[in-house]
Amino acid sequence: MSEVCIQREDFDPGAEIAALSSKYGEVGAIASFIGLVRADGGMSGMTLDHYPGFAEREIGRHVAEAKRRWPLLGVRVVHRVGRLTPGERIVFCGTASSHRQAAFAAAEFLMDYLKTSAPFWKLEERDCGATWVEARTSDDESLKRWR
Repeated sequence: MSEVCIQREDFDPGAEIAALSSKYGEVGAIASFIGLVRADGGMSGMTLDHYPGFAEREIGRHVAEAKRRWPLLGVRVVHRVGRLTPGERIVFCGTASSHRQAAFAAAEFLMDYLKTSAPFWKLEERDCGATWVEARTSDDESLKRWR
C-alpha cells in the first residue's frame, strides 16, 4: 500500500486506520483526519483536479518531511479528485507513531500542507455559478508555524 493515493473513488476510513495499525506492538497512537465537502455558502458541488504523477510526488515530499521531523511508524494520505458533493469524503490523513504527540503533530503538519499548498485545482459550484478556490490568509498563517 502506497503512502500517498489520489483517486476518484471513495475510501474506507476504518480500513485505512487498520492498515496503519498493522505493526502490532510498535504502534501506540494513530491520529487521523477525514475531510468532508461542506455545503456552506450554498455550495452544491466541488470538482478537484490534479496533474497525475506530480501531485503524488509533491505530497510524498511532505510525507518524507513529516517522517524526518517525527518518529512515525506509518503514514497514509488519500485524496479524492473528480466531482464531489456536500457530505462526501474528500481526504484522509493518518499517521502512526509510538506516542500520540508525534502522531498528532505530523497529521496536523500534513493537513496544513494539503490545505494550502498541495497541487490541486478546486472549482466550487453554487447556484450563482462556479468559482475557482483561491488561497486563504488563515490557511497560510497555519502553515507558517511549521517553517
